[in-house]
Amino acid sequence: MKVAITGGSGFVGKEITNLLTENGHEVYILTRSSKPSNDLVHMVKWLGDGDKPEDQLNGVDAWINLAGASINEGRWTEEQKQKIYDSRMKATDEVLRIFEAVSKKPTILVNASAIGIYPPSEQATYTEKSSSRGSDFLAKTVEEWEKKASQAEQYGTRVACGRFGIILGKDEGALPLMSLPYKMGVGGKVGSGNQWVSWVHVSDVAKALLYAIENENFKGPFNVTSPDSKQMNDFGKILGDILNRPHWIPVPSFALKLVLGDKSQLVLEGQRVMPDKLLTHGFKFTYPDLPTALKNIYA
Repeated sequence: MKVAITGGSGFVGKEITNLLTENGHEVYILTRSSKPSNDLVHMVKWLGDGDKPEDQLNGVDAWINLAGASINEGRWTEEQKQKIYDSRMKATDEVLRIFEAVSKKPTILVNASAIGIYPPSEQATYTEKSSSRGSDFLAKTVEEWEKKASQAEQYGTRVACGRFGIILGKDEGALPLMSLPYKMGVGGKVGSGNQWVSWVHVSDVAKALLYAIENENFKGPFNVTSPDSKQMNDFGKILGDILNRPHWIPVPSFALKLVLGDKSQLVLEGQRVMPDKLLTHGFKFTYPDLPTALKNIYA
């Protein structure tokens, strides 16, 4: 199988690339850099003046769109919010343009999304059937991104949108920042501690993306979270135990808001999100519970 990936050099992109090549698939990574290709991973220039990636992508079977500016970089100024939004729309527009240009259309587009589409709540439990939508910047961005990606259906392409939770890995993603206070011996409750953390191990993210590609009846939004969501205080206690560090110094909400501004909602607010679609389709998580996931990461 030939699989094209935008955002292939990122945290999730590297993980899914490794999984695909381990299973003998050919990968085409769309990139602005000039990294060399090899037998299984082909680098394809895109988003530059004169680039025509479609010339190398006719016959691609599946497409994974992960491209977009990181929500974790810098403060959420109005300029940064616009960059986060525009980068996703521009990249997906270019994906759609390539679909139009190639004679053989991909059979499946798996588009990145996020559980931030659901409103924050300490009481609700969200599944793919939940119709509630958030009203903040992140929720609106995610909702419009999914709508944009769904336009690929006009080419007869199946579209599935993976709503990622907080992705855990040792060196990238949210976990290095979450674990830093514990490693310094000053970890503790963040905000109220009651906010939900719907997390997922990065290797299970890659498995879920491949699962969506390989199962022909799998389409629409699907939550990419473990079935073991934790409230922030419990998450911190387990993290402290795994790292053999105390969980004792609280971080007040006002301090995070002062330092992070609007971006503080990423840690002060949360949603309990369950992966119902993956589970009902028979997907098996390698790391279904938090202690198992963290022990693997910090082994």
